[in-house]
Amino acid sequence: MFRKWKWFSLSLTLVLSFVLVLSGCNSGNNKSEDNSADSKTQNKTEEATDATPDKDAKSEIEFMGWGGDSEKAVFEKLIASYMKKYPNKKVKYTVVPPAEYYQKLDTLIAAKKTPDVFYAGGAHFNKLVSSGVLLNLESYLKSSELVDTNNVWKQGLDRYRYDGTKVGAGDLYGLPKDVGPWALAYNKDLFDKAGLPYPSAKAGEYTWDQMIADAKKLTTTNARGKIDTFGVAAYSLESAVWANGGDWVDPSTGKITIDTPEFAEAMQFVADLSLVHKVSPSPDDEKAQNGYTRFVAGKVAMFPMGPWDQPGFWDLPFQWDIAAWPASPKTGKTATWLGSLGFVVSKNTKYPEDSFALASYLSLDRDSQKENYVLGQAVPNLIDMAKGEFMAMDKAPKSRQVFIDIIEDYGRPPIEVSSKNTKWLDTFWQDASQVWTGQKTAAEFVKAEQPKLQKLYDENNK
Repeated sequence: MFRKWKWFSLSLTLVLSFVLVLSGCNSGNNKSEDNSADSKTQNKTEEATDATPDKDAKSEIEFMGWGGDSEKAVFEKLIASYMKKYPNKKVKYTVVPPAEYYQKLDTLIAAKKTPDVFYAGGAHFNKLVSSGVLLNLESYLKSSELVDTNNVWKQGLDRYRYDGTKVGAGDLYGLPKDVGPWALAYNKDLFDKAGLPYPSAKAGEYTWDQMIADAKKLTTTNARGKIDTFGVAAYSLESAVWANGGDWVDPSTGKITIDTPEFAEAMQFVADLSLVHKVSPSPDDEKAQNGYTRFVAGKVAMFPMGPWDQPGFWDLPFQWDIAAWPASPKTGKTATWLGSLGFVVSKNTKYPEDSFALASYLSLDRDSQKENYVLGQAVPNLIDMAKGEFMAMDKAPKSRQVFIDIIEDYGRPPIEVSSKNTKWLDTFWQDASQVWTGQKTAAEFVKAEQPKLQKLYDENNK
């Protein structure tokens, strides 16, 4: 996972929101690869399949993903370990720049050169699985002696289930690369300097009002009267909306639900952090220097982070920890998003057993999972490891129980998970600048925006 899985900046540069807003694969290129008869044949074949690869049989498969230098180094090491374990199994590892990944994948699928194992998540997984591109892994999982699904986060596995109509139920078509709890990091040194208690790690104990009060005391100006340190940056709109009882869409009906008092109230709260309270960078401030850069420079007191941010944060020259996202005073509830990316297998791979073996090794092997968390890439997918040795790490964050609480209690799938096409959501983030800059109130915006988003959703997701 990378920073686009990231923080939805309130600036106009929202275009890099997670894997959320990368352009998707063209489903039209894939529909010919599957039909109901083929699916039945595939399922019958898979029912008789032994998921254990033949160690003596030679094969070469391709694994394609994205990531920065640190993630690339981790996977190069993991793949080398896999090939050492299976000397006759060769793996070609291809890394694509994140912004180009799904376009590249779309091109390969159209040319019938789909990688054997590759990344997919969110709306892109939805589109790929509903287009018949992916191999059904259910029978491989059931026949594997190496995988105990009772020891894998259900929240991770369910993200890659598909029942023929919707994601989240049915057979498994992918294995989680990770589960990404989006927590609130804070600079302990700045809180200490201001004489403030730290935000609570327990959900519901720290509210929006308390955060605003603290952020005002944490926001400081320089000799020229310009803000030098902000109390908070890149506050998660998803967290605010969900905590306040609102949402973007009802997946069961396809109705866009932003035009509610709960949604408007939460959006206005986030906008007012900059517009009214002056405790968060404005869009112009973000253009000059983004919130992440400010936080690592010690110029922001509270900022969102995922587990993949740990390696960079371990080298910071100040003490930091994580807290639960503040609760809505209206509901008393806390919420945040729980990201995930998956390892999926092409339905047309020549080596399904070997491809599943690689995916399950990268996703669930104890050695690979330990390598991941030790290097600060992710919370382990294995529950006993996550609640055991991961919790016992002697590195920040001290309150890493927050990661576990998000996974188990109040983390929610990102908005786009129920969509096959995110044009409606991309449009929302682009148009939201009208609220962040004060051109419209949130209430005015959501009333005008709802029919526009509904039309886009209906055109591309029904």
